[in-house]
Amino acid sequence: MPANPKYLTQSKWQRFAKITAAIIGGYFVSVSFHLALASWFKRANILMTMAFSGFILWVALMIIAFLAKSGLKIWGIYILLTLVFSLLIYLGQTYNPIAK
Repeated sequence: MPANPKYLTQSKWQRFAKITAAIIGGYFVSVSFHLALASWFKRANILMTMAFSGFILWVALMIIAFLAKSGLKIWGIYILLTLVFSLLIYLGQTYNPIAK
């Protein structure tokens, strides 16, 4: 049974924003989240776990991107999350350097 057209996104720009946010933005959030964890906890354990949980988180973020009403809003949320996790990476590297 095909989808009802009234529930599909009509604007091509919104559709493009949702698709790119799902693929690219979700990937950036997933990787930055795991790297932020790795900068505060045991790096080897987190990076090994990332091989599995990274894909699960990425798929969940893809689904969230397609459920959102606005593609630009979800891009803003994903960029904000990536910046927050990047700040945590920076702070983790400052307070827990690899070479002690």
